[in-house]
Amino acid sequence: MADKVQEVEEILANYLTAGEILSTVREEAKEKIKVGARLLDVAEFVEQRTIELGGKPAFPCNISRNDEAAHATPRTGDEDVFGKDMVKLDLGVHVDGYIADSAVTVDLSGNPDLVKASEEALATAIDIIKAGVNTAEIGEVIEETIRGYGFKPIANLTGHGVARYLAHTPPSIPNRHMGHGVELEPGQIIAIEPFATDGAGKVSDGTLTEIFQVVQNKPIRMPAARKLMKELQEYKTLPFAKRWLTSPKLDLSLMQLERTGLITSFPVLKEVRGGLVSQSEHTVIVTEDGCEVTTI
Repeated sequence: MADKVQEVEEILANYLTAGEILSTVREEAKEKIKVGARLLDVAEFVEQRTIELGGKPAFPCNISRNDEAAHATPRTGDEDVFGKDMVKLDLGVHVDGYIADSAVTVDLSGNPDLVKASEEALATAIDIIKAGVNTAEIGEVIEETIRGYGFKPIANLTGHGVARYLAHTPPSIPNRHMGHGVELEPGQIIAIEPFATDGAGKVSDGTLTEIFQVVQNKPIRMPAARKLMKELQEYKTLPFAKRWLTSPKLDLSLMQLERTGLITSFPVLKEVRGGLVSQSEHTVIVTEDGCEVTTI
């Protein structure tokens, strides 16, 4: 029994440490998002600083701009710079596989109310979280808050659970009113992730893909793909960026691995009518009478 208690305490400590590292990196990175700064410099700072502080990236640093909602990360040698953009900085940190996930919007576009809509939606959601609360209730307060600012939540994006080496697990946390959901349980680790938009309130896959994830491990005949699969073992079941990889014939190998079902890809998600998107996110531990925010 004592061993079990110690194990639980160690797991909790890892979640909290990951959150502390993330909070530091997020605040430092926010200051680097300025008109004219390179996106790649910010992403590499986030990932390198995470390692310096004793963690590892739980997924590639996402830097999504304007109508991009998620899954945008710079390419190798990317020279893109920030303009008068609405910038979503979404970062993840893990310690021994235990994940913290948080996002913030840095507005260079002059649309502060859209940022406030997602920020306040996150705050109101956190206020009601405790064991026994239904996820449908969370979706309802998120939607009410965002619509109160005159915007729409993105209906087909949700918050999510996190687990060891798994950045997205059940339960889904809706960003809109739902007819039914599931009750939260004490000890669950969840990421609350409201998205607000002045567009249609829906995203679809864009054309760019720079983020992938291993979904199964089995033998593959193509030598280059086999070499890449070996390189990918470092990331276990966590997402990785194409720019992190060094294996030869990279594009062909990624295509082969995806075709055979060993990896999956995450295209950039874009608002279907081109609307601006803001995002705000924290990871929390559900308790009997509330929650503890690990990424505050």
